[in-house]
Amino acid sequence: MFENLQALPEDPILGLMAAFRADPAPVKIDLGVGVYKDEHGKTPVLAAVRAAEAAVLAEQQTKTYLGPAGNEQFNALMSQLILGDKHTALTSGRVRALQAPGGCGALRLGAELLTTTGSRPTIHVSDPTWANHVPLLSGAGLKLERYPYFDTRSGTVRFDAMLERLNTLPAGDVVLLHGCCHNPTGADLSLAQWRQIADVLLQRRLIPYVDLAYQGLGEGITEDSEGTRLIAATVPEALIAVSCSKNFGLYRERVGLLMVLAGNETQAVASASHLRKIARGIYSMPPDHGAAIVARILSDAKLSNDWRNEVNAMRERMMTLRRALSKALAATCTAEMAAAVDQQRGMFSTLAVTPEAADTLREKHHIYMTRDGRINIAGISLESVDYIARAIGSVVGR
Repeated sequence: MFENLQALPEDPILGLMAAFRADPAPVKIDLGVGVYKDEHGKTPVLAAVRAAEAAVLAEQQTKTYLGPAGNEQFNALMSQLILGDKHTALTSGRVRALQAPGGCGALRLGAELLTTTGSRPTIHVSDPTWANHVPLLSGAGLKLERYPYFDTRSGTVRFDAMLERLNTLPAGDVVLLHGCCHNPTGADLSLAQWRQIADVLLQRRLIPYVDLAYQGLGEGITEDSEGTRLIAATVPEALIAVSCSKNFGLYRERVGLLMVLAGNETQAVASASHLRKIARGIYSMPPDHGAAIVARILSDAKLSNDWRNEVNAMRERMMTLRRALSKALAATCTAEMAAAVDQQRGMFSTLAVTPEAADTLREKHHIYMTRDGRINIAGISLESVDYIARAIGSVVGR
């Protein structure tokens, strides 16, 4: 049976990680992998996470199953963190949440739920979007199409083109939206643009599917959820997939959440029952450890405050790096590229470099980025920023 299988190409990100590790160059910079790094290139365990983890381990009396819905305290506290505890979607009982194995698991659960409805809608994703959106969503048997989003030259959102496309979509189709810190571009919608998108979704009876993977790393924990909150206050139905990998630093613990906003409480209860059945049929129960840590942090005033301060520090560090890179690029590249890096938010930016230029940066300068020009801002250090800007300038020019 297995002799008929042919080896598949390496995943671009995973392949880049392997190439970086194998590179013997004394000076090499990894801007490819999407994890937060400190000034020394390390991905730290947050102090609030260490304290919460110690408390969880000290108090935990059993390792028995929690059920397909996972940690219910985690589900409730995360729902409040995202929407705010007074949000009408929560107070009306129209929201149900299910713990998932990471943001990826949450995205797939939502796609499987859409399939379960029998309508099999088309999901429209931004051009470009996070590469793993495609297999996660299409793997559930759903068709994917793209809507205009990013202008590579200016580094900004093609909002008019995006709005024009959404205004042509048939009722019942699904629109995947990045809640903040757009991956791979870092180009986000303004709150005014979110309002226009919400109005179009409502008028055309489209279903928003918000992917919120970087809350707190763009403008702030509350600010980064404003678009999602606006959507949930406007439309009757929505899906929201959430990841705790970046803002809690719980990458390998695989902590995520899927929220379903339904037209009424009865529909929300029914949707949750289907999600539990879907989860049971795929992985049975989600892992508890990371969710227990998050629940401990969000339920403890001191730990929650400490965590918020740490998230703020990560965000401010990346903003400092953006400003430094923008200033350095202004001297070596185009003014548009420099301005775009400064205006974008979150962990990523997409530079106006060709795949061939990205190859040259890797082969000649040992700077690793994906071939579409996406860079991880957190992979930069204040020590390396000038070297990076000069190298980019040498292959892109002014």
